[in-house]
Amino acid sequence: MAHHLNYNEQTDKYSFFTVKEKAWHKLGQVIEDYPTSAEAIIHAGLDYTVEKRPLFTLNGADLAQFRNPDADDYFDQIQPDILVPDYFANVRTDTEDVLGLVGKDYTIVQNIDAFSFFDSIVGGGDGVLYETAGALGKGERIFITAKLPDYIRVGREDCIEKYLFLTTSHDGYGSIMAAFTPIRVVCQNTLNAALKHHTNCIKIRHTSSAQDRLKQAHQLVGISNLLANELEEVFNHWARIPITDNLVKRLVQIAMAPNKETLQHLHSDQQDQLSTMYNNVVSNVMEYALSSPTQQDESTRGTLYGAYNAVTGYFQNVRNYKDDETKFKCIMEGIGAQRSQTAFNLCLEFAQSGAGSIN
Repeated sequence: MAHHLNYNEQTDKYSFFTVKEKAWHKLGQVIEDYPTSAEAIIHAGLDYTVEKRPLFTLNGADLAQFRNPDADDYFDQIQPDILVPDYFANVRTDTEDVLGLVGKDYTIVQNIDAFSFFDSIVGGGDGVLYETAGALGKGERIFITAKLPDYIRVGREDCIEKYLFLTTSHDGYGSIMAAFTPIRVVCQNTLNAALKHHTNCIKIRHTSSAQDRLKQAHQLVGISNLLANELEEVFNHWARIPITDNLVKRLVQIAMAPNKETLQHLHSDQQDQLSTMYNNVVSNVMEYALSSPTQQDESTRGTLYGAYNAVTGYFQNVRNYKDDETKFKCIMEGIGAQRSQTAFNLCLEFAQSGAGSIN
């Protein structure tokens, strides 16, 4: 499985750190104590800056005369005398690697600004704990994971930690994304649930106002606290609602349906029209729901809360991915997030209306 972590030849280190536990193919730095933001950015190898530099091309005569770029004097003799208007190269200053091509309105958000976002949440205090951070590729994409204080508690045994993820890029693709994600301690199962009337994610485009908006993004903590309180109430309610295995399977079938045609077959009981791939996915989710050790405590086993965790747990612990980056994208904003949200909505309806809501 590929890891895509940046390897810095100058420091002979991978650009990644984690606290206490090895991760990402056992690469990077493992540290024992939670670092400050100033320490975290160094441990993660993110202490570099990015510059936006103009692009040039050659005139026709020079290009025709010097066709061999391997010649020793190639770059000394050619003259980059034609400016490419409105386009720039984002260059990593410590390695001189080109990370991407961007337009004139693109504004760089430096790595240190991403950490400053987290620090501003608690005024630089001890409330936020930096748990992982790193860079991918040549350093064009970075990510940070920070743990917030306290837990969401479900029943007597299940604790859900509150995390903020932030990812941004220097390659001209994608937005700055900050997201609230609760994670079950028992199995590191990303729940990634958002209630219908709230969002667990803020996206900021790389425009001239990006840094100002990043400073204002501490509203995500308010959203996180609101979501945490509501999720704790919802999950504890679900943990007291029994559900049969047959109804769990029905909920899973609907939540994992890839298209409207599949839903139509389900509602018309045309089970023979369902694809083998889809049936295998449903079977894998059900196997996790009924046999995983993390599904056996009193708040989870045979409860609506356990049915929801079966869907989210499949994407975190069962499904295969080609690499960790693909897994992250799936769970945070891809199919995993979509199916988990569908399962969340189905559980809400079940809690309100009973079994008839999913038949």
